[in-house]
Amino acid sequence: MTYLNLEFFKKRLVEEKERILKNIGELSDELATISAEDEIDDIEDMAELKIENDRDKEILKILMQELKDVNDALKKIEAGKYGIDEKTGKQIPLNRLLANPAARTA
Repeated sequence: MTYLNLEFFKKRLVEEKERILKNIGELSDELATISAEDEIDDIEDMAELKIENDRDKEILKILMQELKDVNDALKKIEAGKYGIDEKTGKQIPLNRLLANPAARTA
């Protein structure tokens, strides 16, 4: 097994978590603003807001999954199981982890 610099990956994951949480906060604020707007008379404006709202909800869903993946990777570091492919049990290649530190598989 190749040695992984766990502190390096932990730092990258924590930075990624902070970025995701910031994006979730901004998106949640935007969704709250959109849902608070109740004085829209123009049907085109309403349709546009609905599209934006649906898009934002989908992005929020993706961000929540990314946050879960990052938290799971941080737990794996603590448990000594980081960098192990969940399907095969083999080590995930270093290049894959550098590209996506929260990778679950190779």
